[in-house]
Amino acid sequence: AYEGLTVNALEWVASHGGGALVEPDGEISINNPRAAAALDLAASWVGDIAPDGVLNYTEEEARGVFQGGNAVFMRNWPYAWSLAQSEGSEVRDKVGVTQLPAGGDGQGDAASGGENRSAAGLGGWNLAVSRYSENPELAVDLVAFLTGHDEQKRRAIAGAYNPTLEALYQDEEVLEAVPFFGELYDTFVNAVARPSAVTGDAYGRVSNAFFSASHDVLSGSRSGEQAVADLERELSRVKRRNW
Repeated sequence: AYEGLTVNALEWVASHGGGALVEPDGEISINNPRAAAALDLAASWVGDIAPDGVLNYTEEEARGVFQGGNAVFMRNWPYAWSLAQSEGSEVRDKVGVTQLPAGGDGQGDAASGGENRSAAGLGGWNLAVSRYSENPELAVDLVAFLTGHDEQKRRAIAGAYNPTLEALYQDEEVLEAVPFFGELYDTFVNAVARPSAVTGDAYGRVSNAFFSASHDVLSGSRSGEQAVADLERELSRVKRRNW
């Protein structure tokens, strides 16, 4: 029950055509049958194709199981690729990367998010200069360096970190190191964003409510239908006060 589950659950919901939790216009869209079905489906995996312990995993616990050769599939951020390919990895040269599967029957519902599709959560690295910095000009120089072409290319090759510069997705050296950057380019640029922009300062409460409800479904304490209905009521209260 943490921010990583918000990302995963949003992917499941969006891939079923169940919307994006809160839409860009501020509408709370989570209370619909497709979103409920997505959460119920994910709950059915636990104890079947996923271990019971997955309810306590973060990215690194998942990577440890997968990289030790004890799981067939793993959902993770691209950084896990370079580590899986590292010296001593049990799965070195045995790993492929592809887009996440679309959910449901492929029909989708325009009123609740459109057609079913492969939905990947948008991550990000953010750099800023504090207004209290004693050396703001040097800090700005550092940010410019870290976001520049050469450093983004180095990080892409060494750590499989996604560049923000489109040209690097066609760079031969980058693609040699991380082949799926070219194959999954459309997935990256069409990633599903968490509703932080529209909910503003309330996003922390929105995300907490979503991952808590999702975790309840995964653990069997609530059904998907009950969870999305409860979540709509909770988010409506937050919306009235905060966004």
